[in-house]
Amino acid sequence: MVLFLLVLCLISLLFCSVVGFIRKWDQPVTSGFILGSVFMNNGNYGAPLVLLVFGEKGFHYAIILMVLQTLIMCTIGIYFAAKGGADGRKFRISPLKDVIKVPIIYGAIFGIILNLSGLPLNSQTMTALDMVADATIPTIMIVLGMQLANIKLSEFEFGRVSLAVLFKLVLAPVLAYFLTLPLPLDDMVKQILILTAAMPTAANTTMYALQFGARPGFVSSVTLITTLLSIVTLPILLIMLT
Repeated sequence: MVLFLLVLCLISLLFCSVVGFIRKWDQPVTSGFILGSVFMNNGNYGAPLVLLVFGEKGFHYAIILMVLQTLIMCTIGIYFAAKGGADGRKFRISPLKDVIKVPIIYGAIFGIILNLSGLPLNSQTMTALDMVADATIPTIMIVLGMQLANIKLSEFEFGRVSLAVLFKLVLAPVLAYFLTLPLPLDDMVKQILILTAAMPTAANTTMYALQFGARPGFVSSVTLITTLLSIVTLPILLIMLT
């Protein structure tokens, strides 16, 4: 599963980079295109859908995929977001330094250490963590809405958005299908991998684009359009898979 996500990410990055090179896009545009095309929403969208279709057994795999995908987003995703916003920043900082500053990586390491050590967390600590966790998705949705509110129809990039949507909802699941063929996994896990690859763009990418100035308006537009169109594409994919 780790190999699948990494290879899918690398091939998607290669596709976006080639498209950016052929169309002679600058780095902010290319980075925004990468953020909108590569990273899928297999957390608050994908995991419940897998639970609905495949039940508790499939849901366990969806949670593992969500964690792995989050780690990929908060490293590779932030790297390209920082790279895309580097030109507009007052002080030039290496994108790798921005990745190192992300606390979620250290939080994951700390969580693994706690899990392996068996140390319990008191109720006050868990209450504080739950409050932060519960605020995460509403905060992301508010930021996404604020970005969409600033987009004018005359400034909407139909060509680039359409290309990102086509890759995210159509080409990505086809690519995922061929990647799963040689994997030593049962059919249900392969179907879950293909389904998660077809998820719309992750809303977290808007946060990254906004933080580093990597075309947040474009990224939020792709997030909105892919989420709306997934209402049509995902049922079709489910019919084909099952």
